[in-house]
Amino acid sequence: MSKKRVILEMGAGNDLHGGNYTKAALRAVDDALHHSSLSMIRTLGVDPSTAMFVDVTIGVQQPDKVEQAAVQAALPYGSVTVNVVKGGLDVPDEAVGDVAVIASAAVIVYLDLPED
Repeated sequence: MSKKRVILEMGAGNDLHGGNYTKAALRAVDDALHHSSLSMIRTLGVDPSTAMFVDVTIGVQQPDKVEQAAVQAALPYGSVTVNVVKGGLDVPDEAVGDVAVIASAAVIVYLDLPED
């Protein structure tokens, strides 16, 4: 068996008021997940609880403000790892002292499949 990359999905999410980086990250992951359907898992007879691995990378301006456990819990299947890096965008509104947070997400799925 070997891990093979089977899908890459990207998503974007934001928190328009309040500067909540975790909320923006969760929306970015949700956006990525809603662009894919992993019907191949049933077709291949793969057990997602043991043979599916998911790597999530989140980009935001303040990575330390993302609750990685919350992002990990948002993925419904597989063994999930989350990495948060500097990226995304903060859009300040100085007039009211607010910031819009834009997060980007890359979700990569690997399956543990038999060797060719």
